[in-house]
Amino acid sequence: MHQDSLGNPLTLDDAASLLAVNDFVEGFIASEARAANVLAAAQDESPIVQAYCAALHLFAESRDAVPNALPYLRKAQAGAQRATARERRFIAALDAWAQGDLALAVALHQEQAQEFPRDLASLKLGQYHAFNLGDNPAMLRMSLTALPAAADVPYVHGMAAFGHEQCHRLREARACALHAIAMCRKEPWAHHALAHVMLTEGQLEEGLGFLQDVSDTWTGLNSFMYTHNWWHAALFLIDLGREDEALAVYDTHVWGVEKAYSQDQIGAVSLLARLELAGLQVGAQRWAELADWLAVRQQDHVLPFLDLQYLYGLGRAGRTEADVLLANIEHFAPRAPASQRDTWVQVCVPAARGLLAHARGDLRTAIDQLGLALPSLSRIGGSHAQRDLFEQIHLDALARGGNPRELGAAQSLLQQRLNAQPMSRRLARQADAAYATLGLPASGGAT
Repeated sequence: MHQDSLGNPLTLDDAASLLAVNDFVEGFIASEARAANVLAAAQDESPIVQAYCAALHLFAESRDAVPNALPYLRKAQAGAQRATARERRFIAALDAWAQGDLALAVALHQEQAQEFPRDLASLKLGQYHAFNLGDNPAMLRMSLTALPAAADVPYVHGMAAFGHEQCHRLREARACALHAIAMCRKEPWAHHALAHVMLTEGQLEEGLGFLQDVSDTWTGLNSFMYTHNWWHAALFLIDLGREDEALAVYDTHVWGVEKAYSQDQIGAVSLLARLELAGLQVGAQRWAELADWLAVRQQDHVLPFLDLQYLYGLGRAGRTEADVLLANIEHFAPRAPASQRDTWVQVCVPAARGLLAHARGDLRTAIDQLGLALPSLSRIGGSHAQRDLFEQIHLDALARGGNPRELGAAQSLLQQRLNAQPMSRRLARQADAAYATLGLPASGGAT
């Protein structure tokens, strides 16, 4: 029997497929584009080859993802009886994913981590689902389960680092990320985890310098990893008051790699919105060009985290498709898969109404509707740094809404943020504006 490069037994009909399988496994855990090379082996009807092909299609995160994945998934299921127990569980997890039962998928990937801890492709996929459910403890638990048996692989330390960080265990996250990078300087997921830690701890100059230093290793990556790490660099630039440089990062590194891909699109929406909230005029043309790609997302509803950002981008571009998408979200929410239905109804719907209202200048509705969603926002998935966009939008509405009590609430939130990130020029400017309106002394923050 064959084995993949991590030592996991494989059921292969064609030995020539081994290279493509390893490209998937190694490329997936390293965030490299070569993971897609397994599609070239699709003529091999080995269950695991078909399963990996199905996974790639599901990662498209579009309404076409499941229909495109199903032919491969059905072939994998048809051959599952002759596959290994590890391969069968991976196929079952894919089936749960395709059916929208992410909670079951997470449970199956957790079982896989316990029984086959060197199946790091399964671990990475399980973390992806837990992340999208806002289940940060599951992300950490899976990585810690596999870590003892896979400690020789740098990428598992990067996965553990991000799990720690999302659970607010910053010291542990930093240690795991640095260990991963010491093992392999080109470990972009560990770079990403460390960037989260440094942003949270207010190490703005240091975080920017670190990302710039390792950016020479960001070659051969999938578009998400490449654009997202540059997105993180742009966040440091914005907080440092270097918005023009952040906009240049948008133009050269964040938007334009894979314009049709969901993650590239939401990264672009988020960065343009943050630049505007920081006071920079990004230009209507950038929103208009982005909206042309968002307009096809009106009926996707793959993840609430994605729909919300598509909606805001369409709203900022002044597109009527935003109204269609909002109506579609409201219609879909009570019909969503059972494991996610409450999140769609209780969190996504009010957040969507609030975001579109803000995009159109209706601050009263933005305050009220986002206020309903924010306490449970973690349920929509995304990282702390990504979800912070929605909190910034709500804060902006509070600060500009004209109600003294709400302005006082904005002051409180801004000062707490400035206390955590005292070197943020963006936060100092925003806080000082609130203090001036309230007739109070300036914050004394960075200038």
